[in-house]
Amino acid sequence: MNLTSSLGNIQIFEKVGKIADNLGTETYVVGGYVRDILLKRPSKDIDFVCIGDGIKLAKSVAGSLENKPPVSVFKNFGTAMIKMEDWELEFVGARKESYQDHSRKPKVEAGTLQEDQERRDFTINTLGIGLNAKNFGELLDPFDGVKDLKRKIIRTPTDPNITFSDDPLRMMRAVRFASQLKFDIEASTFDGIINNAHRMSIISGERTIVELNKIIMTDKPSYGFKLLFVSGLLKEFFPEMVALQGVDSVGDKSHKDNFYHTLQVLDNVATRSDSLWLRWAAIMHDIAKPLTKRFNQKVGWTFHGHEDKGARMVPGIFRRLKLPMDERMKYVQKLVRLHLRPIALVNDKVTDAAIRRLLFEAGDDVDDLMQLCRADVTSKNNNKVKRFLANFDKVDLKLQEVESKDQVRNFQPPVSGDEIMVIFGLKPSRVVGDLKEEIKEAILEGHIQNNKNEALELMYKLAAKKGIVKTTQDK
Repeated sequence: MNLTSSLGNIQIFEKVGKIADNLGTETYVVGGYVRDILLKRPSKDIDFVCIGDGIKLAKSVAGSLENKPPVSVFKNFGTAMIKMEDWELEFVGARKESYQDHSRKPKVEAGTLQEDQERRDFTINTLGIGLNAKNFGELLDPFDGVKDLKRKIIRTPTDPNITFSDDPLRMMRAVRFASQLKFDIEASTFDGIINNAHRMSIISGERTIVELNKIIMTDKPSYGFKLLFVSGLLKEFFPEMVALQGVDSVGDKSHKDNFYHTLQVLDNVATRSDSLWLRWAAIMHDIAKPLTKRFNQKVGWTFHGHEDKGARMVPGIFRRLKLPMDERMKYVQKLVRLHLRPIALVNDKVTDAAIRRLLFEAGDDVDDLMQLCRADVTSKNNNKVKRFLANFDKVDLKLQEVESKDQVRNFQPPVSGDEIMVIFGLKPSRVVGDLKEEIKEAILEGHIQNNKNEALELMYKLAAKKGIVKTTQDK
């Protein structure tokens, strides 16, 4: 099969091929770029493998380009990188690898093209295209990768037990590719994952979370999570999520399977948003249910307080999984803590004060919170789903009405602590904080409007009750 017409930026391939011929070096395009050509997927990352010195080839290619781009050399790995506009070109000499049990870092030696293809993770990533004049555009497919693409199969080119034991991260990559491409994992390859799941212990959290986040960002992330769960991989790094699985019954009273419910919520969010962190909020929203599960003879199974307990669990899980501990973690924590609040606002008797408090606590994230709440409706009863979603429409309307009137979504105190200290000649103290808090509470309860004049008037009244008077500097 000749793929010359499919190569895309043909000029760069012709240039690399000519330089390789001048150097007397066999050179091929390999891996993901070739796979994506055949899948008709866009790709800007090109891997070149040569039989010889990849760094020398990269420097020669860079020197021939009009703008003479710099070459990033990674001597430890024998690779070199050229960035050209929005393309990334990586060059490496063909190699073979050997591993030790305690590490995924291989001993690397120069090898043949066959050995280089054998060391790759999956057959669909072993494909190569010749670039020398004698074989320009010719497809090399020693492991039937094209057939696996057509069959939509993820399969290792050699014994999966060796492939996964050598580099356990490949197990996460298998699930990630299956999720992204909507492929199946071939049976013996999946058995290899099951057999070697325990080997995930030698993989750093940083590398694991990169693959997990890519799975989360697929069109239907539940598929990847089911593969992680069934294979045993998930329990190796995210046991709290595995603990959600299962149904307990007492008599005729059962609860839903919270693992599969969580996956449905995640899929629902994925249809609404491309936000990784809103998807993480979906994953975490019921994470504390196993720890808060109780049976009550009158009402059945309860999970009281799981939203608060779950919010407290978020930082620890984020830290262990090597997720960011910054505003993104706090965002997920906030949504987990608040995810039950909107449904309580459906009642027509709910006061504006309750609405104001939710707007105050959710702030700019209130729209995302409502997205999560809608996604959390997973009943198989269509009428029940319609009724719940209609209720959330009512809540949305209430939120809009109160916000337009009171403007507390991004609440800033009308009177700052610094102003209070200047007016009354106070130093930083508890009484300053108390005055600020009482003004805020009065606004949220609707006792005063959210404006400076009313806030100042209340401040003077509150201060007088505390025996505090303004200083003469205040005009």
